Amino acid sequence: AAGWSSLDAYQSEFGKIGTPGVVLDDLTHALTEAIEELTRPVDAIKHQAKTVTVGISRSDETLLQVPLVLEVLDAGAPRDRLSYATLRSLAELDPAVADVVGFTRYRVEDGEADEATAVVIDRGGVSLNLPSRTERDPRLKGTKHLVAREHELMVAKGRGDGRTVLIIPETKDGQTTGLTLLHLRLAEHLPAATARGVLSGYRRRYQALRDAVTETEDVFRDDLLAEQPVLDLLCDPILDLADRWRS
Repeated sequence: AAGWSSLDAYQSEFGKIGTPGVVLDDLTHALTEAIEELTRPVDAIKHQAKTVTVGISRSDETLLQVPLVLEVLDAGAPRDRLSYATLRSLAELDPAVADVVGFTRYRVEDGEADEATAVVIDRGGVSLNLPSRTERDPRLKGTKHLVAREHELMVAKGRGDGRTVLIIPETKDGQTTGLTLLHLRLAEHLPAATARGVLSGYRRRYQALRDAVTETEDVFRDDLLAEQPVLDLLCDPILDLADRWRS
């Protein structure tokens, strides 16, 4: 209880003469015992935390060995500019990617602003022979600007050339500082369970598709995922895709 108590009361309660020295000695002893009692669980907590940290570190290392993640790093994206969410999304998307045939990296200024700009800083593969709109107009537009704003990767199909690309944000301190664009060849189809995993980890499309379908249908048939082209599963508007489940 909070409050003041006389040294005389100390003797009545503890059977000792309540001199300041005795009180301080008893207080020191009590605190020492309490600290020793706490030390064991604290050590156990530290050990558990270390175990969890090691587990997380190993999980991170596993993500860094995923082929699609390695492709992004090989293209030059700095590891410290790829968020954990981005690494997880790349890992979930990996089964859908048959091959990476080129890349373009952009430096981005004011990525979240309307006046955002981007300039090409590196290229490889098929990208070497492709013109870049940013060479004549550095304003960041369209899907690239959306990725820069949302800090979330996206698969897109070019309207002009029909090429399939994956746009990955590079961020620092909550700001987009760059984009890595990979030119992809996607798998044609995937087993239903694999397709579900890909869509669950990519922009929450599985959940959105299931919700759209069950607006009118009693159940969502996962088996129909295997019949859909992977490009459609990743890029078609959800409501258009949901029509394929309507009976």
